[in-house]
Amino acid sequence: MDHVLIKVKGLRKKPYRKLISDCKLFGTVDVDVNHCIAYSPDHNLDEDAWFKVEQFSQQSFSLDIMNQEFDSVDYDDATKSDFSKISYLISVQDQGFYFQKITPALFIRKKMIAFGESAEIEESENRLVVNTMPDAVYLQASDTLIFRNLATISSIFTGIDILYKEATKEEVGHFLDEPFIELSNEYNAEKVSKPNRKRVALAMTTLATMSAADKIDMLTYIDEYCDQKLTFDSANNKFEISTDDELKLLLYGIEQRFYTTPFGHEKRLANSVQALS
Repeated sequence: MDHVLIKVKGLRKKPYRKLISDCKLFGTVDVDVNHCIAYSPDHNLDEDAWFKVEQFSQQSFSLDIMNQEFDSVDYDDATKSDFSKISYLISVQDQGFYFQKITPALFIRKKMIAFGESAEIEESENRLVVNTMPDAVYLQASDTLIFRNLATISSIFTGIDILYKEATKEEVGHFLDEPFIELSNEYNAEKVSKPNRKRVALAMTTLATMSAADKIDMLTYIDEYCDQKLTFDSANNKFEISTDDELKLLLYGIEQRFYTTPFGHEKRLANSVQALS
């Protein structure tokens, strides 16, 4: 049997309450997890794509309710006083758990004019909007969580934002001390934007896997695509970085986001990348 549960704010003991039974809240999300994208903070999803976190039950931010056999009798029925304190919905359906975050904007109470044989005023009761698609789905069979927006689900899975890794101030400073970077115009770690701190974290991982020869080739590659936007001292193998936009271009280059089309030979920047193997 399918069930809809709510997570009630402020309850430490038994925070989940049963709202509706014998009901599917969402249409079945039928996806092949092999085609989902392992979460990367700098990847922009296609319209029909999903991020995934595999072996989810082993993650520190998984929920206890997902790690035990579900039995509806273990949950008390929701009461009227619970309705205004809903944190999120859980639809237990299709051998999985479908989640929707609840915000005040999803509660609707409006006076409406109904048109039948005559016009009448209707005072609506409180209603809660259910989105067409869930914010996240836990697929028990593959122990995988799929989702589209990490920020949306971070209040459901406390601690999951660890996946959205940003370089610390110290790590940013260490990166800016790389021998191929020359800072100017008083640009420093304090002025690195939040998006670029995220890119720095990715770039540091990439650089750690590069040989010294690859790093030299990387500088030539970046200069080839950014010679009009970045100043490169070829004698000393240094890029001059004076703004956050210049740092962003350098970081894109480290991630090899620049490419040339085989037909037309147009130079482009890839907004997102996905390994094919």
